[in-house]
Amino acid sequence: MDWAAQVRSGDVRALARAISAIEDHDPQAEELLEQLFPFTGGAFLLGVTGAPGTGKSTLVDRLAAAYRAVGRSVGIIAVDPTSPYTGGALLGDRIRMQGHAGDAGVFIRSMATRGFLGGLARATADVALLLDAAGKQMVILETVGVGQDEVDIVRLADCTLVLVVPGLGDEVQSMKAGLMEVADIFVLNKAEREGADQLQQQVEAMLELAPARGGWKPPVLRTTATEGTGVPQLVEAIEKFRAHGDCTADRQGRAVAHWKERLQMLLGEHLLERVVQRSGGAGALESLARDVAERRVNPYTAVREMATRAGI
Repeated sequence: MDWAAQVRSGDVRALARAISAIEDHDPQAEELLEQLFPFTGGAFLLGVTGAPGTGKSTLVDRLAAAYRAVGRSVGIIAVDPTSPYTGGALLGDRIRMQGHAGDAGVFIRSMATRGFLGGLARATADVALLLDAAGKQMVILETVGVGQDEVDIVRLADCTLVLVVPGLGDEVQSMKAGLMEVADIFVLNKAEREGADQLQQQVEAMLELAPARGGWKPPVLRTTATEGTGVPQLVEAIEKFRAHGDCTADRQGRAVAHWKERLQMLLGEHLLERVVQRSGGAGALESLARDVAERRVNPYTAVREMATRAGI
């Protein structure tokens, strides 16, 4: 059985090897994704984001259990901060979700951001495609939790949950510039804490000022993920959003926007690699960077020279 067939069959070792190849920018990974792409599009991508300490991993664990209880296969991509020493992930969400370790219907992978800003690892979108091709019906993307800059997930996820908790400071103020616009559903986690009523009122007041997107107004749901409280109601809300999206052009519009950005990124990477190769390789780029650093040439002229050498 070839690699693509192994991935499509859900083989755990083949999936793990493919993800490592994607993270390492192995040329074989791109060939594999090309073979698998026609078999994607069936998974529902659920994004889970919010500030550190909001209980994202615990909630993801509970959601996975809820979906498994009704027979849905689940893939989890947990994006962790990168170690400045090893380049690896620091938090290890797989350890926190060991309750699913013996369940073949759940595949969990922690990924390091490797310096990529915006909360998602550079390879996350490709790994989501892999899990989709492997037959995972629900793919849950848990992001680092870097605050208002973490908005790129909306271009990848079909539905985005934004978690807030009482007692972390001025949560609503911090959401204004970014996460407020990303959320399809707000989750007020650790709802047993003091201040939950006030925080819910603040979020709902802000939502009153925001226009509905495609006729959908994000609800604010309460959960206590450590105990599973409110999780069934959250799953129900996710299904309502999914049904709403299927009845409108919103999901298709998101998909088009996502692929437009992905195509631009892939094109940029392809052209950059081509320019560097045609203009003398990595050594020539290093030499040119040294010239710019020592002010012997300005960066704008340097870029034009490289593009000219590459025939662009």
